[in-house]
Amino acid sequence: MLRMSEKIDGTHGDGSQATAASRLLLSTNIWSDAPSPPPAPKPVPAPVSQAPVAIEVAAIVAPAQERPSQWPPKRLSLALQGGGTFAAFTWGVLERLLEEPSIEFDTISGTSAGAINALLLACGLAEGGREGARSRLNRFWIRLMHEASFRSLMLIGGFSPAGSSVAFGPTLRSGQFDPFDLDPLRLALSRDINFARLRNAKCPKLLIAATRIRDGQQQIFGNDAITADVALASTCPPLVHCAVEIDGEAYWDGGLGGNPPLIKLAQQSATADLLLVQITPTRDSYVPITLAAIDRRLDQIAANAALKAEIAAIAWAQSHGAPALRLSKIAAEDSIDGLAQRSSTDLGRGFIRTLHRSGREAAERWLGQGATGAEARRTLPVAEPALA
Repeated sequence: MLRMSEKIDGTHGDGSQATAASRLLLSTNIWSDAPSPPPAPKPVPAPVSQAPVAIEVAAIVAPAQERPSQWPPKRLSLALQGGGTFAAFTWGVLERLLEEPSIEFDTISGTSAGAINALLLACGLAEGGREGARSRLNRFWIRLMHEASFRSLMLIGGFSPAGSSVAFGPTLRSGQFDPFDLDPLRLALSRDINFARLRNAKCPKLLIAATRIRDGQQQIFGNDAITADVALASTCPPLVHCAVEIDGEAYWDGGLGGNPPLIKLAQQSATADLLLVQITPTRDSYVPITLAAIDRRLDQIAANAALKAEIAAIAWAQSHGAPALRLSKIAAEDSIDGLAQRSSTDLGRGFIRTLHRSGREAAERWLGQGATGAEARRTLPVAEPALA
């Protein structure tokens, strides 16, 4: 259930003035680490003859901005969902967006494999511009295909908690499969990401999510706090790898608490245009009956649960004084038939190339849809809080 905050903060984390949309969204943030405010005193009942006082949303929110009309948008913030090898679809989307010189990237949120794509994109942009970002993404994913192995799946969070137990039995415990803590992702990250560059002024703002084990809360790491350990935490499958400790706290895969962070993205973004790249299917026309199929479907439902709640919160904000937000999505399941029946641990080169190509084509359609009829159809509607 959404709990409205009693305080609406008017600034971003960096001290800059927030938009009306972000201030309204802040009031819907159900994942805030801040303690709950004390209960308000009970109001004194008004006399029967007293007329009720009308409270308008506009009274607590700055005047709404006009809905952006330019297409494609000049500035764009990205929300990149995690989902194992399905994230190759996002690789294709990002590659096509990088070929559009008129689009600049503002803020990027990511979880698990989405976090890896976000880090590759941001570091590449900071070091070598668009071509640098494209090169880093290509190098990482092509190497993943050619070095396909069980460990490769650990790089991109390809194993769910339930899926790991099905595959390896009930005796498996966290870290038992990798007793020497070899961290193949750490080696890959050291080759492809210069974490110092993430603090560069040319780098987009980053919001990387991990799940704090102690209380189950989502923890968002910004540019100044992002290290190899943060990337490892965001992609850490609980039943396959040891928990990752950062500043005395232990973390698991960020997808457990939000996949990807969307409200935080809207709060931190300096642009009203947000693009969600969703790779985990929401729809499945088959009722699973085998243990593996049931597990796969449960994972898909769980991976999208928090995302749907955040979309509902944004839809509420859009209908209550924040029409400036333009939230669009590119969904892999809209481009690839039967994706819900495929495994996010599939490292087949043909499958990954299909995902990549489909992502490019989906981004091409999104860019060419215009700001009128097609755009209205593909933009998440204000009245529909959940993904269809």
